[in-house]
Amino acid sequence: MNAQTSALDAEYVTVIGLEVHVQLETATKIFCGCSTDFTDAEPNTHVCPVCLGLPGTLPVLNAQAVNAAIKIGKALNADITALTRFHRKNYFYPDLPKNFQITQYDEPICQDGSITISHRDVDREITIDRAHLEEDPGSLQHAGSSIATAEYTLVDYNRAGVPLMEIVTAPDFRSPGEVRAFLAKLEEILEYLEVFDPTRDGSLRVDANLSLVPGDESAIDATVLAEANRTEVKNISSHKGAEKALAYEVTRQRNALRRGEVVEQETRHWDETRGITVGLRTKEAEADYRYFPEPDLPPVDTSELRNTVAIPELPDARRSRFREEYGIDGEAAEKLTSSKPVADFYEGIVEAFNPELAASWVADELLGELNYRDMTVADVTHRLAEFKRLIELVEGDEITAKNARETVLRTMLDEGLDPDAIVAREGLGKSDTDEVTAAVTVAIESNPEAVDDYHAGEDGALNFLVGQVMQVTQGRADPAVVNERLKAELSEE
Repeated sequence: MNAQTSALDAEYVTVIGLEVHVQLETATKIFCGCSTDFTDAEPNTHVCPVCLGLPGTLPVLNAQAVNAAIKIGKALNADITALTRFHRKNYFYPDLPKNFQITQYDEPICQDGSITISHRDVDREITIDRAHLEEDPGSLQHAGSSIATAEYTLVDYNRAGVPLMEIVTAPDFRSPGEVRAFLAKLEEILEYLEVFDPTRDGSLRVDANLSLVPGDESAIDATVLAEANRTEVKNISSHKGAEKALAYEVTRQRNALRRGEVVEQETRHWDETRGITVGLRTKEAEADYRYFPEPDLPPVDTSELRNTVAIPELPDARRSRFREEYGIDGEAAEKLTSSKPVADFYEGIVEAFNPELAASWVADELLGELNYRDMTVADVTHRLAEFKRLIELVEGDEITAKNARETVLRTMLDEGLDPDAIVAREGLGKSDTDEVTAAVTVAIESNPEAVDDYHAGEDGALNFLVGQVMQVTQGRADPAVVNERLKAELSEE
């Protein structure tokens, strides 16, 4: 085997770095007063001379965006730059009306942070090289098909000027699965900070730089990475999409290397419909952007803000506290801290009930029914008192848990009624002792074959009789009580 063949057959290490673009939730755009609330608005109606880049206009920095950036930096364990400034990044695209983007270059607002992720039960620290503020370009709408085959493209500038935080990682990822875990963790943190709305179209977009480096993990250093050809994959807009796009790209590059081809340094587009990446252009180098300081914006002094801007308890800390303070297991704590509204809702419930009972109702029953209806806890936060009343009815033995789950909870979500109204309308109050006793007698006398099967030791006979009692009582009887009553009556026969 010659050296060339040996090199071709060598194992390749997947090396991935990310540029994550996060839209910040502010009332107005980053450098002008245009509203960012343009969902369902007509194209090009939320624009002004500033965000359209008309001659003679001047940008004014949005203080709300700066505060949000500092919050993100703190949550990423990053250093907040005391004096940060903006630059012009020059490139010519139809969605960038000024023909340059106001961004940050060598003095970003946040630097040197990290996030710890867990993937396949292995913890890994991902370095955040930098996180900087910039303006979002407009959006392109490719008519009729994908970018590769569209007959024409329309431009909507409503999004132009929305504040973005670009979070740039080191090339620390070694698999598409790790990327997906990171994006999920990052989005969770951003939601807790309340600077980000995941439901907004295009709120989180990912560009990924991927290389296949020959050798093993220990051989990867700065020199090796500098010599590797990087492919940039753009147009990734979801955790799952990132994993799929990068898995495809790993396979494409690996096959090319095995055929003896050179992997070009280029920018590729992720075509989600076809599940492939498509070559767009050769990848620009940093010098191509001709960065220079933005002359119309002064440097931003954050020395006071970085000490006064506070952040809330973050997901990992809250998860740990839930386990320690409420004594719930790790799986329940994970569900209950999956988003800030869920965690807040649980803490509103748990103050009145046993922590495990509250966890079961919120994490299992409520979240399950909401997911089925494509709803979130945010849709029912204003009804906290009603859900506390539902659990109170079960805990007080006024209705059965089964009826609470299958009738009351579902009707609350479907019809918007309060639990007491549903209980009264459906006649769900628990059966009294005499009614259960009478129903047990009816079930035994009406089903002699099931009784014989029970005495013969056949599985399922008792469950059948329980079902008959529940039918007679219209579900108002407690199944556990019915079970015990039936066993007692049958033992006397």
